[in-house]
Amino acid sequence: MEAENNNAVVEKFLKDYKEPDYKIDTVDLEFDLDKETTKVKSTMKIKSDYDRAEGVRPLKLDGDELDFVSIAIDGKLLDEKEYKLEKDGLTLLNPPAEFTLTINNNIHPEKNTALEGLYVSGGNFCTQCEPEGFRRITYYPDHPDVMAKFTTLIKADKGELPVLLSNGNPIEEGKLEDGRDYVKWEDPFPKPSYLFALVGGDLGHIEDKFITMSGREVKLGIYVEKGKESQASFAMEALKNSMKWDEEKWGREYDLDLFNIVAVSDFNQGAMENKGLNIFNDKYILADPKTATDLDYERIEAVIGHEYFHNWSGDRVTVKNWFNLSLKEGLTVFRDQDFSSDMRSRSVKRIDDVKALRTKQFPEDAGPLAAPVLPESFIEMNNFYTMTVYEKGSEIIGMTKSLLGEETFRKATDEYFSRYDGQAVTIDEWLDTIQDVSKIDLTQFKRWYTQAGTPNVQAVGKYDAKTKTYEVKLKQNTKPTPDGSPKEAFFMPMTIGLLDSKGNDMNLLLDGEGKDSSSTSKTVIFNQEEQTFKFVGVNEPPVMSLNRGFTAPIILDVKYTDAERALLMAKDSDSFNRWEAGQQYAKKI
Repeated sequence: MEAENNNAVVEKFLKDYKEPDYKIDTVDLEFDLDKETTKVKSTMKIKSDYDRAEGVRPLKLDGDELDFVSIAIDGKLLDEKEYKLEKDGLTLLNPPAEFTLTINNNIHPEKNTALEGLYVSGGNFCTQCEPEGFRRITYYPDHPDVMAKFTTLIKADKGELPVLLSNGNPIEEGKLEDGRDYVKWEDPFPKPSYLFALVGGDLGHIEDKFITMSGREVKLGIYVEKGKESQASFAMEALKNSMKWDEEKWGREYDLDLFNIVAVSDFNQGAMENKGLNIFNDKYILADPKTATDLDYERIEAVIGHEYFHNWSGDRVTVKNWFNLSLKEGLTVFRDQDFSSDMRSRSVKRIDDVKALRTKQFPEDAGPLAAPVLPESFIEMNNFYTMTVYEKGSEIIGMTKSLLGEETFRKATDEYFSRYDGQAVTIDEWLDTIQDVSKIDLTQFKRWYTQAGTPNVQAVGKYDAKTKTYEVKLKQNTKPTPDGSPKEAFFMPMTIGLLDSKGNDMNLLLDGEGKDSSSTSKTVIFNQEEQTFKFVGVNEPPVMSLNRGFTAPIILDVKYTDAERALLMAKDSDSFNRWEAGQQYAKKI
């Protein structure tokens, strides 16, 4: 049957999203690997998830550049009148309420120059399925809100392809009647299709193990092109450090019997967090001690951590749709930045992150590509992997931690992972969890996700010697962005310190607070266009230290004198603001 052609470009809108009509419980995949033509067989257990009394709804399966062979329901081949084959997939016109669907199709890995789906490069079979690459492997509802348990049977000649890997744990292997080999993998955790992975090749590897906090032994493997094994040792240490840190800092224990990383020089992404089988471009893995710089080691450690941390923030709990991409990426960037801060210098890491935000994301927010972290629409999903989604998304997570404090933030994240384990969720559900645990109303805070642009904050301080009070007056505004949307006041934490004439931190007490609430830093909630915070018991004119630690991702305007900048540069206890004052002072000079 010849597929119908449909090349129309379609803009997708968040408001049009609806829950899938069908759920897939299990997917059993079979691959007969061949560089020219690989045979793929998919067997899915499917059931409807809507009120069929209102009429039977069709089931649309996505597909891209697939050679269709056959389709059967409960073992019975379908007549051409029972389905519709198109260029972008196939549709079952009248599916039963519950059934087993079997599809056979062919793909051509060596000709797959898009490097999405299953392709061959450098002699190795490799996959890349995020965001919509799985549809280039077989017909499937290729969306993150369709989660199923996968098994993968790989058939190949191990003389040519001795390494055959997929998601989960290996449960069976042996010889086929034709003398070739097979390996069967089982992933016990439901996942969306974008997390599917398969690798077949002639690769070298190193091995290690990790004992989890509950005492389980996890086998670790890093597979690289032969001859490069000695350059993967630092990556292995970084992986073990990531696993240990995630347990101690976030309470997240790894869940499978093994964790594999494959690194090849021709992977078309930086790295990908496929469940239990991360795939990397090897420049993010390999380090030759003779030539690698400190920056190389830092980058490897950060990227290893980022992809590993996705095991919970992206794999076990994933996104309901691609509009909510920052739910997994912003949260995981925040986690990998926190990891790098603990492994190295928290102060230096914070400075580096803010420099990247200012030089890359702020211009994005101020230019023609400005878009909300949670967009209303997109045409091409691959164009949405931006600094706004990743880095600004991370800053938003950081603001929630500043609002809640360390202890409450940990309680909220524990609740989030517990509440939504094995589910596809939204940014709204993340914020609902934070709100439920903290009892802080985050309705206005959501504007950080729905409004594009970077707030500008002007700050003026006023000292009253007679009443010994000091007022910090803040005013915020956000410049227009190309979408023409109105800009309303953001809800942001603002951490404030006051320094005396010798550069010592003053004890701060806000007007109306009890005397036992004094501290040397105060995080206030700034959520109006103009707002004044009055500090009492201030015995001399202070110097403001605002937005300590870069609490909120803003452009801050304070009219400091040279003497005030010099004092902050020399004495401020907040390391970020000390660096910031030095930068501004040097720039003025």
